[in-house]
Amino acid sequence: MAGQQTKKKAAMVMTVTKDRDVPMEKIRNIGIIAHIDAGKTTTTERILFETGKTYKLGSVDEGTTVTDWMEQERERGITIVSAAITTFWDLQTGSAIENGHYRVNIIDTPGHIDFTAEVERSLRVLDGAVMVFDGRTGVESQSETVWRQADRYHVPRICVLNKLNLIGADFEGSIKSIHERLGANAAPIQLPI
Repeated sequence: MAGQQTKKKAAMVMTVTKDRDVPMEKIRNIGIIAHIDAGKTTTTERILFETGKTYKLGSVDEGTTVTDWMEQERERGITIVSAAITTFWDLQTGSAIENGHYRVNIIDTPGHIDFTAEVERSLRVLDGAVMVFDGRTGVESQSETVWRQADRYHVPRICVLNKLNLIGADFEGSIKSIHERLGANAAPIQLPI
């Protein structure tokens, strides 16, 4: 029995050590930032699923997401504290491989105005961010706040228009709001069908 425990401990140490053996230039910290209810945590869940980190999509409504781990977050359906989770991506094969080409730390941040300081703490360590917008509303008040915070820390961003499948979605209006309210030169690289 004691020998089995030792083997398990050694295996756990090897796993941790493998993750730490990734050279710094191969590590990327990517934040998911947005106004509350734009779909940050759902976007995070999709990334984790598509990279093979999870085998089932979690749901904010069902309280089954990976990054909303606090009971209060699950009850309220909002992110309160930033949560980081690691996945891997190989640029050469375009696939998720454990210890692949890049180690990607995904940081899911809160969107509620009460937790703006939590977002700002996360922005300090980001290499880039995915700025999520609700396709029905485009830029909202907290979107502007988070955008300015990202400007302050010189964080490059890619914008994602979420919820374009819902009634009231306005792709062109959302793009226009990014141009007008954020002063960003948003150029669509993928169009909704």
